[in-house]
Amino acid sequence: MPTSVRLGPEIEARLDALAARTGRTKAFYLRQMIEDGIDDLEDYYRAAEISERIRRGEETTRPWADVRRDLGLDD
Repeated sequence: MPTSVRLGPEIEARLDALAARTGRTKAFYLRQMIEDGIDDLEDYYRAAEISERIRRGEETTRPWADVRRDLGLDD
């Protein structure tokens, strides 16, 4: 699925320089950055949603010591 993105001149220049220095295409680096970054973004938004549910009292938490004990990590 073709997608376009507008980059600022400084970022475009850095991407051009990286591609020229390494012999890879700009598309290669853009794909790699998106693939690496999407996991982080999904984790961030998932954590924000859970934090909001905790704040509203819809989600419970447990003390870390209890979790470690229940998982046998302190043995």
